[in-house]
Amino acid sequence: MSAAPSTSSNAPEALDVDETPEPKNGFDRFFEITRRGSTLGTEVRGGVVTFVAMAYIVILNPIILSSGVDIDGNSLGFTQVAATTALTAGVMTVLFGLVTRLPFAFAAGLGINSFLAVSVVGQVTWPEAMGLVVINGVIIVLLAATGLRRMIFDAVPIQLKLAITVGIGLFIAFIGFVNAGFVTATGASSPPIGLGVNGSVATVPTIIFVFTLLLTGVLLARKVKGGILIGLVSGTIVAVIVEAIWNLGPMFDGDEVHPGGWSLSVPELPASIVSVPDLSLVGQISFGSFERIGVLAALMLVFTLVFTNFFDAMGTMTGLSKEAGLANEKGDFPRIRSALIVEGVGAVAGGFTSSSSNTVFIESGSGIGEGARTGFANVVTGALFLVAMFFTPLVSIVPTEVAAAALVIVGALMMAQIRFIDFSDFSVLLPVFLAVTVMPLTYSIANGIGAGFIAWVVVRSLSGKAREISPLLWIVAAGFVLYFTRGPLEAMLG
Repeated sequence: MSAAPSTSSNAPEALDVDETPEPKNGFDRFFEITRRGSTLGTEVRGGVVTFVAMAYIVILNPIILSSGVDIDGNSLGFTQVAATTALTAGVMTVLFGLVTRLPFAFAAGLGINSFLAVSVVGQVTWPEAMGLVVINGVIIVLLAATGLRRMIFDAVPIQLKLAITVGIGLFIAFIGFVNAGFVTATGASSPPIGLGVNGSVATVPTIIFVFTLLLTGVLLARKVKGGILIGLVSGTIVAVIVEAIWNLGPMFDGDEVHPGGWSLSVPELPASIVSVPDLSLVGQISFGSFERIGVLAALMLVFTLVFTNFFDAMGTMTGLSKEAGLANEKGDFPRIRSALIVEGVGAVAGGFTSSSSNTVFIESGSGIGEGARTGFANVVTGALFLVAMFFTPLVSIVPTEVAAAALVIVGALMMAQIRFIDFSDFSVLLPVFLAVTVMPLTYSIANGIGAGFIAWVVVRSLSGKAREISPLLWIVAAGFVLYFTRGPLEAMLG
């Protein structure tokens, strides 16, 4: 990579730092910049790249949450959610960087926000839904503080941790392909997805995605410093010029659909760059869901939130730490307990601000791919999110199609971890295969982890290796069985 060596080849040895240079000053010592083989400029650049790759969440999260109408017929305001999305992402990203000194940025988790908008608010009000998110966060904090979350993390075999990294890489790439319109739903039973429109790359935004992807790939192959950032900026400039010439507009404009338009944000200079953030949603929570739908039904919703939050974050942090070269041979990374606690705080903060549970974002891999290795990159990313509260129109200039190219690049980098897995034992091969493939195919990190865990316990134990399996892994696998069958259970509970 541009500012630091690729971690795929040396991740297990990444924590051997006895021969690294002495820190230059207290700031360097606190963030361990020199110790991790990075520089201040690299961290700044990595933080900027991560923000650019994640900036879409300031637009996408309000779209998802404001689309959900609760049981009382109320919905969340788009501008209010946009403001709290940027606020919470900024605060939690900076906090995580300062506490853990790791380059893992935070924002509203896409799995949970969709679950809230589609499933939860059909039964409760928005304040009650966000109250459930807060409870979910408190449970996760308690699990982390008591050490139980770390124990579960340690019980996961290294083969599955590596599989999670690879699966997340494919998941990131798949998200990028879909966001760019390079892969689309066909609407048919077979094949369910296809290339572009009718098997062809047919839109200008998708062509710009391909241009950005190839340009970034060439820059990385030639080891150009700042390759990912240069690719993102170049793609955005081209997109702005193209939009100014052809006026493609948005793909979705009210009830009208324009297939050749931009999927989310239109790359054009806004009429007004600065806006005052509306933070009226902060503190709008209620715990009345237990009375409204009953204790058991509310607990089932909390159970789903906890499982999704818990294992999405665990898988993401595992993958990012391996890619950054910060994980040891067991897959552990520095200050893991603090990281798990702060991640739970992110869920509490997201519920309290009505921006949905905030968690570690896989797009942080973009900044890591650019060379970010310390929490100072998080400080840069978080500061940009806080500034974005006032510049929401400006953030929307970067089109999703351009940001998607960075996701595909990062997915390719994370895929390289697969070579550390020994596939000679089929009782290892099948669980790893399921973990890697189920993530992108079901669009869920938690689903992939669950499939891998259950297969590991069943196949390994019935292959005569039951004694090698941690009791905690049995418990977690049983929990995933409940998680996967929660639909019938919810139906039985009424």
